[in-house]
Amino acid sequence: MYRDVLKPQLFRFDPEDIHHLTIRGLELAGRVPLLPAAVRTAALPTQPELRQTLWGREFASPLGLAAGLDKNAEAVMAFGAMGFGFIEVGTVTPLAQSGNERPRLFRLPEDTALINRMGFNNAGTEAMRRHLAGPRLCPVWVNIGKNKVTPNEDAASDYRRCVAELYPVADAFVVNVSSPNTPGLRALQAASDLEALVREVMDEAERQRVRTALRLPPVLVKLAPDLHPADFEASVDAVLAAGANGLIISNTTLSREGLRSEHRAEAGGLSGLPLRERSTELVRLGYQQARGRVPIVGVGGIFTAQDAFEKILAGASLVEVYSGLIYGGPTLPAEISRGLAELLRREGFRSVTEAVGAHSI
Repeated sequence: MYRDVLKPQLFRFDPEDIHHLTIRGLELAGRVPLLPAAVRTAALPTQPELRQTLWGREFASPLGLAAGLDKNAEAVMAFGAMGFGFIEVGTVTPLAQSGNERPRLFRLPEDTALINRMGFNNAGTEAMRRHLAGPRLCPVWVNIGKNKVTPNEDAASDYRRCVAELYPVADAFVVNVSSPNTPGLRALQAASDLEALVREVMDEAERQRVRTALRLPPVLVKLAPDLHPADFEASVDAVLAAGANGLIISNTTLSREGLRSEHRAEAGGLSGLPLRERSTELVRLGYQQARGRVPIVGVGGIFTAQDAFEKILAGASLVEVYSGLIYGGPTLPAEISRGLAELLRREGFRSVTEAVGAHSI
Protein backbone atom coordinates (compact mmCIF):
# COMPACT_ATOMS: atom_id res chain seq x y z
CA MET A 1 0.00 0.00 0.00
CA TYR A 2 2.82 2.41 0.84
CA ARG A 3 4.61 1.98 -2.50
CA ASP A 4 1.51 2.02 -4.68
CA VAL A 5 -0.74 4.48 -2.84
CA LEU A 6 0.99 6.52 -0.14
CA LYS A 7 4.40 7.12 -1.69
CA PRO A 8 3.12 8.76 -4.90
CA GLN A 9 1.09 11.17 -2.78
CA LEU A 10 3.90 11.90 -0.31
CA PHE A 11 6.39 12.47 -3.12
CA ARG A 12 4.26 15.40 -4.32
CA PHE A 13 5.29 17.43 -1.26
CA ASP A 14 8.57 18.89 -0.03
CA PRO A 15 10.72 15.99 1.20
CA GLU A 16 11.89 17.70 4.38
CA ASP A 17 8.37 18.69 5.37
CA ILE A 18 7.25 15.09 4.90
CA HIS A 19 10.27 13.89 6.88
CA HIS A 20 9.43 16.04 9.90
CA LEU A 21 5.78 15.03 9.72
CA THR A 22 6.73 11.35 9.56
CA ILE A 23 9.11 11.55 12.51
CA ARG A 24 6.43 13.28 14.57
CA GLY A 25 3.89 10.60 13.69
CA LEU A 26 6.32 7.81 14.51
CA GLU A 27 7.17 9.46 17.81
CA LEU A 28 3.50 9.50 18.79
CA ALA A 29 2.97 5.92 17.65
CA GLY A 30 5.95 4.81 19.71
CA ARG A 31 4.28 6.12 22.85
CA VAL A 32 1.21 3.88 22.56
CA PRO A 33 1.50 1.33 25.39
CA LEU A 34 2.41 -2.22 24.26
CA LEU A 35 1.99 -1.38 20.56
CA PRO A 36 5.67 -1.13 19.52
CA ALA A 37 6.62 -4.43 21.14
CA ALA A 38 3.64 -6.21 19.57
CA VAL A 39 4.40 -4.83 16.11
CA ARG A 40 8.07 -5.81 16.44
CA THR A 41 7.16 -9.39 17.29
CA ALA A 42 5.17 -9.60 14.07
CA ALA A 43 7.80 -7.78 11.98
CA LEU A 44 10.80 -9.73 13.29
CA PRO A 45 9.79 -13.24 14.34
CA THR A 46 12.53 -15.43 15.79
CA GLN A 47 15.01 -16.18 13.00
CA PRO A 48 18.00 -18.10 14.42
CA GLU A 49 19.94 -17.59 11.17
CA LEU A 50 19.91 -13.82 11.64
CA ARG A 51 21.11 -13.71 15.23
CA GLN A 52 24.72 -12.91 16.04
CA THR A 53 26.78 -11.54 18.90
CA LEU A 54 29.16 -8.64 18.27
CA TRP A 55 31.09 -6.68 20.91
CA GLY A 56 29.41 -8.89 23.50
CA ARG A 57 25.95 -7.74 22.41
CA GLU A 58 23.23 -9.74 20.69
CA PHE A 59 21.65 -8.54 17.44
CA ALA A 60 18.35 -10.12 16.44
CA SER A 61 18.91 -9.05 12.83
CA PRO A 62 21.93 -7.68 10.94
CA LEU A 63 19.74 -4.95 9.42
CA GLY A 64 19.96 -1.51 10.99
CA LEU A 65 18.71 2.00 10.34
CA ALA A 66 21.43 4.38 9.16
CA ALA A 67 22.02 7.77 10.74
CA GLY A 68 20.23 10.77 9.26
CA LEU A 69 16.61 9.69 9.51
CA ASP A 70 16.16 10.07 13.27
CA LYS A 71 18.60 12.89 13.96
CA ASN A 72 17.38 13.61 17.48
CA ALA A 73 16.41 10.08 18.58
CA GLU A 74 12.74 11.00 18.72
CA ALA A 75 11.27 7.84 17.16
CA VAL A 76 13.49 4.98 18.33
CA MET A 77 10.54 2.95 19.64
CA ALA A 78 8.69 3.13 16.32
CA PHE A 79 11.78 2.29 14.26
CA GLY A 80 12.49 -0.61 16.60
CA ALA A 81 8.94 -1.82 16.03
CA MET A 82 9.63 -2.04 12.28
CA GLY A 83 12.03 -4.90 12.97
CA PHE A 84 15.46 -3.31 12.81
CA GLY A 85 18.26 -5.13 14.59
CA PHE A 86 19.73 -1.80 15.68
CA ILE A 87 19.18 1.92 15.10
CA GLU A 88 21.77 4.62 14.47
CA VAL A 89 20.60 8.10 15.47
CA GLY A 90 22.19 11.48 14.77
CA THR A 91 24.40 13.00 13.64
CA VAL A 92 24.40 14.90 16.93
CA THR A 93 26.69 17.79 17.84
CA PRO A 94 27.35 19.22 21.32
CA LEU A 95 25.30 22.36 20.62
CA ALA A 96 22.07 22.56 18.69
CA GLN A 97 22.46 23.95 15.18
CA SER A 98 20.08 24.68 12.33
CA GLY A 99 22.19 23.25 9.51
CA ASN A 100 22.29 24.56 5.97
CA GLU A 101 19.61 26.64 4.30
CA ARG A 102 16.59 25.00 2.71
CA PRO A 103 15.94 23.44 0.32
CA ARG A 104 18.54 20.86 1.33
CA LEU A 105 16.91 17.49 0.67
CA PHE A 106 16.02 16.23 -2.81
CA ARG A 107 14.41 13.08 -4.15
CA LEU A 108 15.75 11.56 -7.36
CA PRO A 109 13.06 8.99 -8.19
CA GLU A 110 14.43 8.29 -11.69
CA ASP A 111 17.65 7.17 -9.99
CA THR A 112 16.07 5.70 -6.82
CA ALA A 113 18.26 8.06 -4.82
CA LEU A 114 18.38 11.07 -2.53
CA ILE A 115 20.66 14.08 -2.28
CA ASN A 116 20.98 15.90 1.02
CA ARG A 117 23.03 18.82 2.25
CA MET A 118 21.43 19.05 5.68
CA GLY A 119 24.59 20.14 7.51
CA PHE A 120 24.22 18.30 10.84
CA ASN A 121 20.96 20.02 11.77
CA ASN A 122 20.07 18.71 15.23
CA ALA A 123 18.86 19.70 18.68
CA GLY A 124 22.16 18.96 20.47
CA THR A 125 23.31 16.38 22.99
CA GLU A 126 21.09 17.56 25.84
CA ALA A 127 17.91 16.94 23.85
CA MET A 128 19.15 13.59 22.58
CA ARG A 129 19.98 12.43 26.07
CA ARG A 130 16.43 13.18 27.18
CA HIS A 131 14.99 11.30 24.22
CA LEU A 132 17.16 8.24 24.85
CA ALA A 133 16.33 8.04 28.54
CA GLY A 134 13.24 5.94 27.81
CA PRO A 135 12.79 2.32 26.74
CA ARG A 136 14.09 0.83 23.49
CA LEU A 137 13.47 -2.37 21.54
CA CYS A 138 16.98 -2.82 20.11
CA PRO A 139 20.47 -1.32 20.47
CA VAL A 140 20.73 2.39 19.68
CA TRP A 141 23.98 3.78 18.30
CA VAL A 142 24.81 7.48 18.45
CA ASN A 143 26.49 9.12 15.45
CA ILE A 144 28.60 12.06 16.67
CA GLY A 145 30.08 15.08 14.90
CA LYS A 146 31.44 18.55 15.46
CA ASN A 147 29.61 21.84 15.37
CA LYS A 148 30.04 23.85 12.18
CA VAL A 149 31.65 26.75 14.06
CA THR A 150 34.27 24.50 15.67
CA PRO A 151 37.56 24.60 13.73
CA ASN A 152 39.14 21.28 12.81
CA GLU A 153 42.02 21.80 15.23
CA ASP A 154 39.47 21.81 18.07
CA ALA A 155 37.23 19.07 16.66
CA ALA A 156 38.33 16.47 19.21
CA SER A 157 36.79 18.50 22.03
CA ASP A 158 33.37 18.34 20.34
CA TYR A 159 33.58 14.59 19.80
CA ARG A 160 34.74 14.06 23.38
CA ARG A 161 31.89 16.18 24.68
CA CYS A 162 29.34 14.12 22.74
CA VAL A 163 30.74 10.93 24.28
CA ALA A 164 30.81 12.39 27.78
CA GLU A 165 27.23 13.67 27.66
CA LEU A 166 25.66 10.66 25.91
CA TYR A 167 27.71 7.83 27.38
CA PRO A 168 24.97 6.54 29.73
CA VAL A 169 22.40 6.24 26.91
CA ALA A 170 24.47 5.06 23.91
CA ASP A 171 24.90 1.41 22.97
CA ALA A 172 27.69 2.45 20.55
CA PHE A 173 29.28 5.60 19.19
CA VAL A 174 29.91 6.31 15.51
CA VAL A 175 32.57 8.89 14.68
CA ASN A 176 31.36 10.81 11.63
CA VAL A 177 34.23 12.44 9.74
CA SER A 178 32.83 11.71 6.29
CA SER A 179 29.76 13.88 5.77
CA PRO A 180 30.27 16.15 2.73
CA ASN A 181 27.94 18.80 4.14
CA THR A 182 30.07 20.35 6.90
CA PRO A 183 32.92 22.43 5.47
CA GLY A 184 36.32 20.84 6.08
CA LEU A 185 34.98 17.81 7.94
CA ARG A 186 36.27 15.24 5.46
CA ALA A 187 39.79 16.56 5.96
CA LEU A 188 39.68 14.75 9.32
CA GLN A 189 39.82 11.45 7.39
CA ALA A 190 43.50 12.07 6.64
CA ALA A 191 45.29 9.19 8.33
CA SER A 192 47.28 11.11 10.94
CA ASP A 193 44.37 13.37 11.90
CA LEU A 194 41.94 10.47 11.96
CA GLU A 195 44.09 8.30 14.21
CA ALA A 196 44.56 11.16 16.66
CA LEU A 197 40.82 11.95 16.70
CA VAL A 198 39.75 8.35 17.22
CA ARG A 199 42.27 7.96 20.03
CA GLU A 200 40.69 10.98 21.71
CA VAL A 201 37.22 9.42 21.40
CA MET A 202 38.45 6.07 22.72
CA ASP A 203 40.16 7.83 25.63
CA GLU A 204 36.97 9.71 26.53
CA ALA A 205 34.93 6.50 26.37
CA GLU A 206 37.36 4.79 28.75
CA ARG A 207 37.27 7.81 31.06
CA GLN A 208 33.48 7.64 31.18
CA ARG A 209 33.58 3.88 31.80
CA VAL A 210 35.71 4.44 34.88
CA ARG A 211 33.56 7.34 36.03
CA THR A 212 30.19 5.63 35.58
CA ALA A 213 31.11 1.93 35.97
CA LEU A 214 28.88 1.30 32.95
CA ARG A 215 29.66 -1.10 30.14
CA LEU A 216 32.10 0.27 27.55
CA PRO A 217 30.26 0.85 24.24
CA PRO A 218 32.04 0.05 20.97
CA VAL A 219 33.34 2.95 18.89
CA LEU A 220 32.99 2.76 15.10
CA VAL A 221 34.24 5.11 12.39
CA LYS A 222 32.27 6.01 9.26
CA LEU A 223 34.26 6.58 6.07
CA ALA A 224 33.41 8.26 2.77
CA PRO A 225 33.17 6.38 -0.56
CA ASP A 226 35.08 9.07 -2.45
CA LEU A 227 38.53 8.47 -0.98
CA HIS A 228 41.39 7.63 -3.33
CA PRO A 229 42.27 3.91 -2.92
CA ALA A 230 45.54 4.73 -1.17
CA ASP A 231 43.78 7.20 1.14
CA PHE A 232 41.04 4.68 1.91
CA GLU A 233 43.67 2.11 2.85
CA ALA A 234 45.50 4.64 5.02
CA SER A 235 42.26 5.66 6.75
CA VAL A 236 41.38 2.04 7.54
CA ASP A 237 44.88 1.51 8.95
CA ALA A 238 44.49 4.64 11.07
CA VAL A 239 41.16 3.45 12.48
CA LEU A 240 42.67 0.09 13.38
CA ALA A 241 45.81 1.65 14.86
CA ALA A 242 43.69 3.90 17.07
CA GLY A 243 41.91 0.87 18.51
CA ALA A 244 38.41 1.53 17.17
CA ASN A 245 35.96 -1.36 17.34
CA GLY A 246 34.44 -1.22 13.86
CA LEU A 247 34.07 0.48 10.49
CA ILE A 248 30.98 1.78 8.71
CA ILE A 249 31.38 1.78 4.93
CA SER A 250 30.21 4.09 3.54
CA ASN A 251 28.74 7.56 3.87
CA THR A 252 27.08 9.46 1.01
CA THR A 253 29.00 10.25 -2.19
CA LEU A 254 29.75 13.39 -4.16
CA SER A 255 29.74 11.42 -7.41
CA ARG A 256 26.96 12.09 -9.90
CA GLU A 257 27.95 9.49 -12.48
CA GLY A 258 25.05 8.11 -14.48
CA LEU A 259 22.29 10.14 -12.83
CA ARG A 260 19.21 11.19 -14.84
CA SER A 261 17.12 13.21 -12.39
CA GLU A 262 16.60 16.94 -12.77
CA HIS A 263 18.13 17.32 -9.29
CA ARG A 264 21.37 15.54 -10.17
CA ALA A 265 23.40 18.77 -10.06
CA GLU A 266 22.31 19.72 -6.54
CA ALA A 267 25.15 20.00 -4.04
CA GLY A 268 25.31 17.49 -1.21
CA GLY A 269 25.73 13.80 -0.52
CA LEU A 270 24.10 11.23 -2.79
CA SER A 271 22.59 8.08 -1.28
CA GLY A 272 20.55 5.24 -2.68
CA LEU A 273 20.84 2.82 -5.56
CA PRO A 274 23.72 4.56 -7.41
CA LEU A 275 25.94 3.94 -4.37
CA ARG A 276 25.24 0.20 -4.10
CA GLU A 277 28.12 -1.27 -6.11
CA ARG A 278 30.73 1.23 -4.92
CA SER A 279 29.92 0.71 -1.25
CA THR A 280 29.90 -3.08 -1.63
CA GLU A 281 33.33 -2.99 -3.26
CA LEU A 282 34.66 -0.82 -0.44
CA VAL A 283 33.23 -3.24 2.12
CA ARG A 284 35.17 -6.00 0.36
CA LEU A 285 38.39 -3.98 0.37
CA GLY A 286 37.94 -2.98 3.99
CA TYR A 287 37.25 -6.57 5.02
CA GLN A 288 40.34 -7.85 3.25
CA GLN A 289 42.48 -5.14 4.80
CA ALA A 290 41.11 -5.51 8.33
CA ARG A 291 41.38 -9.32 8.15
CA GLY A 292 38.61 -9.84 10.66
CA ARG A 293 40.07 -7.60 13.35
CA VAL A 294 36.91 -5.50 13.58
CA PRO A 295 33.34 -5.93 12.32
CA ILE A 296 32.28 -3.89 9.28
CA VAL A 297 28.87 -2.29 8.76
CA GLY A 298 27.90 -2.01 5.09
CA VAL A 299 25.62 0.81 3.98
CA GLY A 300 24.69 2.21 0.59
CA GLY A 301 22.05 1.17 -1.91
CA ILE A 302 20.29 -1.57 0.07
CA PHE A 303 16.72 -2.01 -1.16
CA THR A 304 16.30 -5.80 -1.12
CA ALA A 305 17.43 -8.86 0.80
CA GLN A 306 19.78 -9.66 -2.09
CA ASP A 307 21.43 -6.24 -1.72
CA ALA A 308 22.00 -6.90 1.99
CA PHE A 309 23.26 -10.44 1.30
CA GLU A 310 25.84 -9.18 -1.20
CA LYS A 311 27.30 -6.79 1.38
CA ILE A 312 27.43 -9.57 3.96
CA LEU A 313 29.20 -11.88 1.52
CA ALA A 314 31.63 -9.04 0.80
CA GLY A 315 32.48 -8.75 4.49
CA ALA A 316 29.78 -6.81 6.35
CA SER A 317 28.65 -8.27 9.67
CA LEU A 318 25.84 -5.71 9.81
CA VAL A 319 24.12 -3.58 7.16
CA GLU A 320 22.09 -0.37 7.25
CA VAL A 321 19.36 1.21 5.14
CA TYR A 322 18.46 4.86 4.65
CA SER A 323 17.13 5.69 1.18
CA GLY A 324 15.66 2.21 0.93
CA LEU A 325 13.23 3.01 3.74
CA ILE A 326 12.10 6.21 2.00
CA TYR A 327 11.37 4.34 -1.22
CA GLY A 328 10.32 1.00 0.27
CA GLY A 329 8.29 2.08 3.26
CA PRO A 330 7.90 0.76 6.83
CA THR A 331 7.50 -2.90 5.83
CA LEU A 332 10.93 -2.99 4.18
CA PRO A 333 12.91 -4.09 7.29
CA ALA A 334 10.66 -7.11 7.78
CA GLU A 335 10.83 -7.98 4.08
CA ILE A 336 14.63 -7.78 4.03
CA SER A 337 15.00 -9.84 7.21
CA ARG A 338 12.71 -12.60 5.94
CA GLY A 339 14.37 -12.63 2.56
CA LEU A 340 17.84 -12.67 4.09
CA ALA A 341 17.00 -15.68 6.26
CA GLU A 342 15.77 -17.51 3.15
CA LEU A 343 18.93 -16.63 1.20
CA LEU A 344 21.15 -17.88 4.01
CA ARG A 345 19.32 -21.20 4.15
CA ARG A 346 19.27 -21.57 0.36
CA GLU A 347 23.02 -20.96 0.10
CA GLY A 348 23.81 -23.42 2.88
CA PHE A 349 24.77 -20.95 5.63
CA ARG A 350 23.58 -21.72 9.12
CA SER A 351 24.00 -18.14 10.26
CA VAL A 352 24.91 -14.62 9.17
CA THR A 353 28.28 -15.11 10.84
CA GLU A 354 29.15 -17.97 8.48
CA ALA A 355 28.32 -15.86 5.45
CA VAL A 356 30.35 -12.78 6.41
CA GLY A 357 33.15 -12.35 3.88
CA ALA A 358 32.47 -15.64 2.09
CA HIS A 359 33.08 -13.97 -1.28
CA SER A 360 36.12 -11.98 -0.11
CA ILE A 361 38.39 -14.75 1.10
